[in-house]
Amino acid sequence: MSNTNVKKCPAPDRPEYAFIGRSNVGKSSLINMLTNQKKLAKTSSRPGKTQLINHFIINDSWYLVDLPGYGYAKVSKKARNKFQAYIVDYILQRENLYCLFVLIDSRLEPQAIDLDFISWLGEKQVPFALVFTKADKLGKTKLASAVAHYKKELKKQWAELPPVLVSSAETGLGKEEILTFIADAHLPDN
Repeated sequence: MSNTNVKKCPAPDRPEYAFIGRSNVGKSSLINMLTNQKKLAKTSSRPGKTQLINHFIINDSWYLVDLPGYGYAKVSKKARNKFQAYIVDYILQRENLYCLFVLIDSRLEPQAIDLDFISWLGEKQVPFALVFTKADKLGKTKLASAVAHYKKELKKQWAELPPVLVSSAETGLGKEEILTFIADAHLPDN
């Protein structure tokens, strides 16, 4: 199901795990990797392709939600503000949102727009985890350094850091960790 109105989202009868990040962070590629579907989420060389709240039911037990990216997108300011309004509505009003995965490009220095968004999530007490994408583009040492640098930046405002995961849609890195995180978050204890 795809729409721009939180009231038209599926009934809140299953846990939801939503994915969001700046445009061109690799969100659609990550979603496709997690679901073993090459074309589930539309990928594009043009940032800002996702413009709807997209619900995908997984194993008839939970929803994976693909949200529009925030930040740069080749759309009008009016359209960008409209995206932001329904993204905020979704994040704040979905009572079955178990976790919002905030995607961060591991190759970049901490970006103000990401840090501001993360701070806003904290203020609103929205459960979230960070997923560093495009890990295959860096060597192990540079990747570890980039993640450590980001954590250091977050510790300036946060006493306790959110969960941090690392991924690569190209190599499949992080797939099992992310899916295990999701399963552990909503499955009852045995």
